Amino acid sequence: MPLYLDNPHKCSYLDDLSAQFAYIHPDFSLNTDFYSQLISQGFRRSGDHAYKPYCTTCKKCIPARLAVQDFHPSRQQRRTLKKNADIEINIKPAKFEQAHYDLYQRYQLSRHTDGGMTNTTEENYINFLSSDWCNTLFIEFSCNNELAGLAVVDLLDNALSAVYTFFDPRFSARSLGVYAVLWQIDHAKSLGLEWLYLGYWIENCQKMSYKINYQPLQGLVDNQWRAIP
Repeated sequence: MPLYLDNPHKCSYLDDLSAQFAYIHPDFSLNTDFYSQLISQGFRRSGDHAYKPYCTTCKKCIPARLAVQDFHPSRQQRRTLKKNADIEINIKPAKFEQAHYDLYQRYQLSRHTDGGMTNTTEENYINFLSSDWCNTLFIEFSCNNELAGLAVVDLLDNALSAVYTFFDPRFSARSLGVYAVLWQIDHAKSLGLEWLYLGYWIENCQKMSYKINYQPLQGLVDNQWRAIP
């Protein structure tokens, strides 16, 4: 399997550290079946590109997955489910829609003004979230017939993979980020799947450490899946 390394660059998650990624070479043909194996080895997808951290001085990005059949929501998570009992769900293919793009722009301008994802073009937006070779779904969350949030989910052989979630800032009080994870857990259960992959868990990074709230969580450490904590 041919790999290539990008150049070291500033880490997006931990200050004063650099990051580097190993990518599957674009000439290598990927598909959902093969990616189902790669994700169990710590790879993730961004658009059509599959990658994993390859930092020589830091091992803090821990691939994380949840055993969905063993999950039981906490009291706070049950409150979130109750709060969003009126949410309407619509599962769509990963195709460009103007309403989705506009929602994505509002979310980025509200939550990530210092990042590189604000004012992204329509082409870059859909290329980031969708893939030509992966079975990706767009999950719409609507309230009173108004689009409130969208979760991007990959459907794999024995798992779902949470790719990205964004929502309208006006619905922040609903905790739609939490609700999206809980919905994905329930959907994976209903499909008889074993895992929900949650990306990378980083203990000392607030926007990545929240994943510890979903148990039983496993992390890939030294090429072995182990319980976290």
